Amino acid sequence: MVFADLFFLFAFLPAFAICYLLAGLAKGNGVKNGVLVFFSLVFYAWGEPLYVFLLIACAFLNFLFGRGIDKAKKGRGALLALGLVCNLAILGTFKYLGFFADLLGRCGLTVQVPEIALPIGISFYTFQSISYLVDVYRKESPAQKRFGDLLLYISMFPQLIAGPIVRYGTIAKEIHHRTVKVQDVADGSVRFLVGLGKKVILANQLSEVSDQFLAGNLAELSTAGAWVGLLAFTLQIYFDFSGYSDMAIGIGRCPGFHFKEKFD
Repeated sequence: MVFADLFFLFAFLPAFAICYLLAGLAKGNGVKNGVLVFFSLVFYAWGEPLYVFLLIACAFLNFLFGRGIDKAKKGRGALLALGLVCNLAILGTFKYLGFFADLLGRCGLTVQVPEIALPIGISFYTFQSISYLVDVYRKESPAQKRFGDLLLYISMFPQLIAGPIVRYGTIAKEIHHRTVKVQDVADGSVRFLVGLGKKVILANQLSEVSDQFLAGNLAELSTAGAWVGLLAFTLQIYFDFSGYSDMAIGIGRCPGFHFKEKFD
């Protein structure tokens, strides 16, 4: 599921907004956090029904490491190092194991290339997990005492699939203490619509232009055509990432989270 998908815009997002508003009737942020976690897992499972369990397992692993680093009086550095190794090992297994196996095969070694599907967004939630462990180790942010709250940080659907990467310290306080104002919802909605326009009106159309010049036989491409294709592709990539960041920041703003700017 992506933000520009019609199902997301006209089914998922309204359902989330209604449930979140109803959760706001309860005191505190516990019920609202639960709603956000539930919809985040549904959002991820829509495209990765199996790997959603990997996401939950990674969050639980980092929850244990965070608690251990927070409580330990000695060996905190060793626990941090072990946590980093585990996170990078998971990322490396799914993202680079096939690459290195293929590389060894090209070098003449008999190595079977494993067929492992790459989980969506694994780079983003891995580096966010690392951010959490580092912030706890540096005592810049307290370790989460409830697994659900850490799962909220790692799985939050506005930035789960394609970023932007949000450091734990940026929203650590807002997980437990945040209030949603009308201005937040208004600003977040406008920001989301601006990002949606960048993605659908600009990036998607620029991709059509770049494909006209770069998707064919490059040997027959003129110099002017090459420049037009490259400029269109450059702007396509920029507006794609900038638009997605705007949409993520806008959606996060509506329930009271303030993500930092990425394309200022």
